Amino acid sequence: MLAWLSENIATIIICAVLIAVVAAIIVSMIRDKKKGKSSCGCGCANCPMSGSCHPKK
Repeated sequence: MLAWLSENIATIIICAVLIAVVAAIIVSMIRDKKKGKSSCGCGCANCPMSGSCHPKK
């Protein structure tokens, strides 16, 4: 088991870093959504999905 870990430590570290980056991106998107920020960065005037992102209260 230790031999396998030592042979694959670089792959394990890279996978852990990638998982951490993806998790950080998802958390950031969830926080922005709760704050009402748009995910696309452009205005919603001509967006066909503006009703889904910003429902009228």
